[in-house]
Amino acid sequence: MPGPHNPRPIAVTMGDPAGVGPEVTARAWAARRENALPPFVAIGDAAAIAAVWDGPVSRVGEMGDAIRIFADALPVWHLEDSGPLTPGVPTPAGATCALHALETGIGLTRNQASAALVTGSVSKYALHGIGYTHPGQTEFIAERCGVTATNAVMMLAGPSLRVVPLTVHIPLADVPERLTSELIVAKARIVVRGLRRDFGIDTPRIAIAGLNPHAGESGQLGGEEERVIVPAVAQLAEEGIVVDGPVAADSLFAPSVRVRYDALLCAYHDQALAPFKALHFHDGVNLTLGLPIIRTSPDHGTAFNIAGTGQADPGPTIAAIAMAGRMALARERNFAPAK
Repeated sequence: MPGPHNPRPIAVTMGDPAGVGPEVTARAWAARRENALPPFVAIGDAAAIAAVWDGPVSRVGEMGDAIRIFADALPVWHLEDSGPLTPGVPTPAGATCALHALETGIGLTRNQASAALVTGSVSKYALHGIGYTHPGQTEFIAERCGVTATNAVMMLAGPSLRVVPLTVHIPLADVPERLTSELIVAKARIVVRGLRRDFGIDTPRIAIAGLNPHAGESGQLGGEEERVIVPAVAQLAEEGIVVDGPVAADSLFAPSVRVRYDALLCAYHDQALAPFKALHFHDGVNLTLGLPIIRTSPDHGTAFNIAGTGQADPGPTIAAIAMAGRMALARERNFAPAK
C-alpha cells in the first residue's frame, strides 16, 4: 500500500491485448502482497484480462480510485473495446488499443496523476500496420515528453547489476563509427543524473567498457579505446564524475569487478545485454533515463506463442512495477521541498 510520500498509483499499460501483457499484469496484482507492490492501474481493454484471468477486476475512471480498491480488485482503466480477442492473434484494433493505452499512460504520468509509467510489450509489426512510425515505445514516449530520442538512455537494471548500451539496435559493423567521445560523454551524464535522481546514489560510480578485446591492448587490438574512450573518460573525470575506463569487457562483469560500480556503460547491445540476461533474465527491468517521467518496462516481448496458455512468467512485470515504485519514492525524496 502507498506510504504518505507516494500516494499516487502507477500506470501500467497492458501492451498488445493479444500478447502476454494482460495475463502478467493480472498475475502481478495477484502477487501484490508477497512482492509488496505499490498500487497500480492496468490500462487497456478490460476484455483482454477477462480472456486470460478470472480474478476480481474493478473499472476505474479516476486514478485515486485505484488506491481505494487495489487491496480487493485489480483496477483497470478501460479505454476501448478492441474487437474479438484471441490470445496470440494480433489485430489492427488491438494494436490501436495498445497505442491508445501508451498515450493515456504517458498523459497520466506527465500530469502527475500517476507516480510512474510501466509499459507492457507491443508488437512493432502490428503498430507499423496502423501507421505507427517510431522504432519503439521509447522514442514515442520521449517525443511526447519533449525529449529528443538521443537524450533518452536505455538502462537494464537488476538486483546486482545495471548496464547501459551506448549504441543499441544497430548492426555490429556500424558500432565503431557510431561510438564517439561526444556520445559517451552525453550518455554518461544522463546515467549519472539518473542514478542520483531515481536511485538516490549521491556519488555514482560508473565504468566504460572497451570496444575491442582486452580494451584494445594499448592499440594493438584496435584504436577506438585510445582515440574515443580515453578522451571521454578524461572529460567526465574533469567534471567530477567517478569513472573508470576503458575496462576490458571480459573482466568487467566478474563479481569482484562489477560490484565496484553503480552502472556499466557498454559499447554495443550484446556486450551489455548478454551478461545482464545471464544474471537477471527473470528479474531484469528495462528503464529509460533522461525523461521527465519515470518509465520502466519488463524485459521481454509480446510472446504471442504462449499468450493465453498460462505459461507467461509475471516476474519481469512484478520487477518493473516494484522498481518504478522505488524510483518514484527516490525521486520524491530528492525533490521534496525543504522544511
